[in-house]
Amino acid sequence: MKTKFTLFVWSIFLIVGCNQVQQEKEVKSSDISAKKVDEFTFGTWITSNKEKTNETYKSEFKKYKAGGIDEILINTGTDPKELERLVPIAKEEGLNVHAWIMAVNRPGDTVALKHPEWYMVSRDGKSCFDTRPYVGYYQWLCPTRTESRNHILGLVEDLAKVEGIESVHLDYIRFPDIFLPIGLLPKYDLVQDTEMAEYDFCYCDECINAFEKIHHKNPRESKNTAIDMEWKNFRLNAIKSIVDDAYKLVHQYNKKLTAAVFPYPEMADHMVRQRWDKWNIDEVYPMIYHGFYNEEIDWIGYATKQSVADVESENIAVNTGIYIPPFTSSAELKQAIILAKENGAKGVTFFDGPQLTDEYLKAIKETKDSFK
Repeated sequence: MKTKFTLFVWSIFLIVGCNQVQQEKEVKSSDISAKKVDEFTFGTWITSNKEKTNETYKSEFKKYKAGGIDEILINTGTDPKELERLVPIAKEEGLNVHAWIMAVNRPGDTVALKHPEWYMVSRDGKSCFDTRPYVGYYQWLCPTRTESRNHILGLVEDLAKVEGIESVHLDYIRFPDIFLPIGLLPKYDLVQDTEMAEYDFCYCDECINAFEKIHHKNPRESKNTAIDMEWKNFRLNAIKSIVDDAYKLVHQYNKKLTAAVFPYPEMADHMVRQRWDKWNIDEVYPMIYHGFYNEEIDWIGYATKQSVADVESENIAVNTGIYIPPFTSSAELKQAIILAKENGAKGVTFFDGPQLTDEYLKAIKETKDSFK
């Protein structure tokens, strides 16, 4: 009888205990859910103009904040002084600031232009110093050469020193497009069924010599470099090496490292030799620009989900990049934001600030409020 009574008492304790555990799980789940809502951020990329006054920027930033924007990623032409001017104005309006830098592609870089040997060379032997693939602003520095990579890292460090920024935000941290997005091919009157020599980089002496030391073969002599995985991996690792060094640098100044990247890693790998799921980085902003790829809006959800899954184990946050021009209504923009959130993004970022009309900002604010 005593044994039965003891078992009965223990069963009561067990039921109560299980209920308490379940309640705690529900509370924690609720907390996590609330935290995710709070953390879902809205941002926009902007390019600074030194001619614009502080008051003009104050008005612009105030408009962004009222429209639901939480952060701005500012391209100052890698000018720390201009960044120092804008950070306090943005902070006063409640906006976080990221220092956006064109990293490997350095158009008009006055220091680099004094060193023609720093530039990438295509498989057909032409240097980005004077022969630009696709567009005139494609002036790509070699990521292998010590001097050019140190120049890039020095610019990163100068931005990381600026007080008040959240991160140094890398852009063009890759090779030139070996394949353009399908939606852009007609603009250049191109058909890209294979890896074309004039868009295949980098075959400078520095890259070739460094590769030969490791693999004892010369890519210039290959009959089909597209299937040479060691050569491809060498270039992926050249970019990774810069990112990993930048990560150490910016963390010394208690800043994060973020980057604008191509949609999900396999696609980035294929199109621009960029394998961002292998990087040491805090957050990524995949440019899921559906119009570039002749995709419908639901592709934003697909590519976001793939991006999130590919870096989930690495604890890298994903912010979906959204390109404004293809949208025809605020309803479509709302749909894109919701698709990004439902598929695991930490936030969305719009390209770019000047494209955010009053109508779109109203839609962003309404969508943001609906998440609360």
